[in-house]
Amino acid sequence: MKAELPAVTFPGGRQVPALGLGTWHMGESGSSPAEEAASLRAGLDLGMTLIDTAEMYADGGAETVVGEAIRGRRDGVFVVSKVLPYNASRTGTVAACEASLKRLGTDHIELYLLHWRGNHPLAETVEAFETLKAQGKIGAWGVSNFDQDDMVELLDVAEPARPLANQVLYNLARRGIEYDLLRWSQVQGVPIMAYSPLDEGRLVGHPVLEEIGRIHHASSAQVALAFLLTKPGVIAIPKSGSPERVRENFRASEIRLTSEDLRILDEAFPPPTRKRPLEMI
Repeated sequence: MKAELPAVTFPGGRQVPALGLGTWHMGESGSSPAEEAASLRAGLDLGMTLIDTAEMYADGGAETVVGEAIRGRRDGVFVVSKVLPYNASRTGTVAACEASLKRLGTDHIELYLLHWRGNHPLAETVEAFETLKAQGKIGAWGVSNFDQDDMVELLDVAEPARPLANQVLYNLARRGIEYDLLRWSQVQGVPIMAYSPLDEGRLVGHPVLEEIGRIHHASSAQVALAFLLTKPGVIAIPKSGSPERVRENFRASEIRLTSEDLRILDEAFPPPTRKRPLEMI
C-alpha cells in the first residue's frame, strides 16, 4: 500500500504533491546522468510528479537529465524551470525559455521562475512571462529567492497577473521565513517551494532528528522532510541522485510528527523571533 502524498493547490486549482524532486547538482561532470534520470523516474513512479530544475544547474545539464527522465511519460509531470536574472530581459527571457524547452525535450514548462532578482525591471520579466504563457510555452510563472517586500512589489507590478509560487531556502536550520514571508504567502495563496530542505545534507545525522526518527522508525532526513510537510502551502524539493534515497524521501510522507516532536524540534532549531534577511544558497 503506497502512502498518499499530501498535496498543495496552486492558484487556479492545479494540485501538485507537497514532496517533489530537485535537480540542483545533477548533470555536472563526474555525475552519472543515467543514474540521476533513474532516480527521477523512481520518484515519478511513486507519485512525486513535480520536478524542479533550472538553466543554471550544470549550465543546462540538469535540464538534459530531466528531459531524459520524462521522455515517453511527459503527461502528468509538472516541470518547473528557471531563468537566470541576467537573461531576464523581455527578449532574453523568451530566448532562455526556448533553450530550456529544447534541453528538456518538451514544448511547454508548467511553471517558469525568475531565479533571483537582478537588474532587469520586474515589469519586463513579467511581460516576457505573460508572452510565453500566451504562446503556450509555459503554463504559469513565478519567482525564486524573493522576500516579502520583493513579493509585495511584484504583485503591484504584475497586476492583474499573479505569480504562481515563490521558491526559497527553507528547512529546519533556516526558518527565517516563518517570521513573516511564510504566513504572508499562505494568506496570499502563493505556495512556497522549499529548496535545500535538508540544508544541503547538513541536517542528515543530526542527533535530535535521529532521536525523533527512532520513535517513528525513520531516518533523520525523513524527519526533516516530515517537518516541512506539516506546513500548509509548502512544497519540499529534495534532490537525490539515487533511486533508493528517493524512496526514502518519499516515506517521509508516512510520518506523523506529534506536538511533542514539534516542541523538541523548536527547541533544537528555534523559530525566528525577529525579521531576518532572506537567506540564499
